[in-house]
Amino acid sequence: MKHAIITAGSKGIGRKVTERFLEKGCSVTVNYRSDTARIEKLQEEWKGYKDRILFVQGDITKKSDITQIVEKTMNQFGRIDYLIHNAGPYIFERKKLADYEDHEWYEMIEGNLSSVFHFSKLVIPIMRKQQFGRMVMYGFQDAEQSPGWIYRSAYSAAKVGLVSLTKSIAIEEAGYGITANMICPGDITGEMKESNIETARQIKDQETPVGRSGTGEDIARLIEFICEEDSDMITGSVLSATGGVEVIHRHRN
Repeated sequence: MKHAIITAGSKGIGRKVTERFLEKGCSVTVNYRSDTARIEKLQEEWKGYKDRILFVQGDITKKSDITQIVEKTMNQFGRIDYLIHNAGPYIFERKKLADYEDHEWYEMIEGNLSSVFHFSKLVIPIMRKQQFGRMVMYGFQDAEQSPGWIYRSAYSAAKVGLVSLTKSIAIEEAGYGITANMICPGDITGEMKESNIETARQIKDQETPVGRSGTGEDIARLIEFICEEDSDMITGSVLSATGGVEVIHRHRN
C-alpha cells in the first residue's frame, strides 16, 4: 500500500486531496497546524479509513515539526511514496514590501520555500530506496515567469524560488524514479475549496472564462494524475488549473 504525506490536509483544497488518496486505497498522513476541533470531526467522518490515516500536528515553518511528521509516518507506515506539500502561509493584508515586518518575511520564506528543503532532505532518501516517489508543490499562476506581484512580494518571491527548486529536484532525482512538479490552483475561494466539480457547474461564475469556479476536486484530480506511476514523463513541470482566470491581474487592483 502506497503512502502519502499531505500537509494542511484537513481543510480546504488539502482536504479534497486527502479524500482522493484515501479513496484510491492509499494510507495518508494528514498534517495540520492547530485546528483540533476539525480533526475530531474528521476522525469521525473518516472512521472507515482509521487504519490508513495518521493525523500529525505540526507547523511547517519549523524544521523540528517537519522532522516529527516524517518520523511518525515512517514509524507507523514504513514508507513515503507521495509528498503533497499543500501547506503554505499567506499574508492576506495588502501591503508593500517596505511595510512588512521581519517575522512576516521569514514566515513566508520558511513556510513556502525552506519547508520544501527540509522535507526533501528527509523524504528523498526514502524515495530513492523505493525507486519511486512523487513530490508535488504548490505555486501560483505564471510563477515560472518570475512576475512581480504587488502586495504579495514575500509570498511570490518564495514561490518563484520554489519553481527553480522543484525543477532542480526533478533533474537530480529523475534517475531514482522520483518526479517533482508544481501545481498552480486558480482563484478558488471559500466553500469551493472543499467542493466538487458537479456542484460548481450548478453555479454560474461570470468572472471565470470556463463559466464556473474552480474547486478542490479540480486540484485533487490533477495531483492524482501526476502522481500515477505512468506519469513519470511529467517532471519539473508547472501546471496551472485556473479556468482561464488571470489570477495575479485580478488581485492587483
